[in-house]
Amino acid sequence: MLRIPSGHMRQDILDWLKDPAAHFPGAGPGDPADIGVTARAVAAKLGVSRRAALAHLDLLAGLGLLRTRRIRCRTYYRRDEIRIAEVARMFEKGW
Repeated sequence: MLRIPSGHMRQDILDWLKDPAAHFPGAGPGDPADIGVTARAVAAKLGVSRRAALAHLDLLAGLGLLRTRRIRCRTYYRRDEIRIAEVARMFEKGW
């Protein structure tokens, strides 16, 4: 999944969301580490359309690597550290 041509974008998104306050300053109504960041903020950082960023975010959320939270009419994305650790352990064991 992460080795296909657009996989580097997904890897970048996961890396940026490790420390969202550093990569997305002022991107939301509160602390981005607690709330998450929007597809618009990710799109601006990637330099792609919001729709393209949303496709990457939805795929990562569908895999369980990101959690979503709706606040009013926006969806905020943040890492699911527990799930990411589980997936990393599966790959380490030779899944």
